[in-house]
Amino acid sequence: MTVVFQGSLFSGGAGGGRFGGLARARRTELADGAWVEVLRCWLPRPDEVFEHLAEHAPWREERREMYERVVGVPRLLAHYSEGAVLPHPLLGRAREALSAHYGPELGEPFRTTGLCYYRDGRDSVAWHGDRFGRGAERDTMVAIVSVGEPRVLALRPRGGGAAVVRLALGHGDLVVMGGSCQRTWDHAVPKTARAVGPRISVQFRPRGVA
Repeated sequence: MTVVFQGSLFSGGAGGGRFGGLARARRTELADGAWVEVLRCWLPRPDEVFEHLAEHAPWREERREMYERVVGVPRLLAHYSEGAVLPHPLLGRAREALSAHYGPELGEPFRTTGLCYYRDGRDSVAWHGDRFGRGAERDTMVAIVSVGEPRVLALRPRGGGAAVVRLALGHGDLVVMGGSCQRTWDHAVPKTARAVGPRISVQFRPRGVA
């Protein structure tokens, strides 16, 4: 069952076009030099951003070989390379604000932007780390802004075991995974049998991290 997202049910997001102060983000230290920071209701006008992305982003459905057959990836995807104009001006401002705040620690700005559209609870992403490229060898950061229906982002140490961190990311929330998180931890958006509406995640990454 697909549930239509209704922005009026949510109260997230800063007022007007103002971003909340990133200094308020709460950092949680994980094992092996990994950390995550969460800032609730950071993105302004999340209803507007969700509606615009759902309608105008260049969504595509990928297909991958799995267990000797080709299957559809259970989410829609879009990608904006370095220098590309993002589909909503607030996303460009978000990337600039994140680069200004985290750049001194990261050593570089966020450059690329990826989008995932989880249409309902059947859409998901399996356990993985952003370990293609430089994320496999060095500390880095990935910043994710969530708009739409709240969904769980789960994290666990690489190699398996019980999920030790479960973050319910809601409308306009920001999460930043940093340090060794992409190398030493995995993350996932699990499927859910609950009747949930659509969610879009916006991922900002430095150059060469995927």
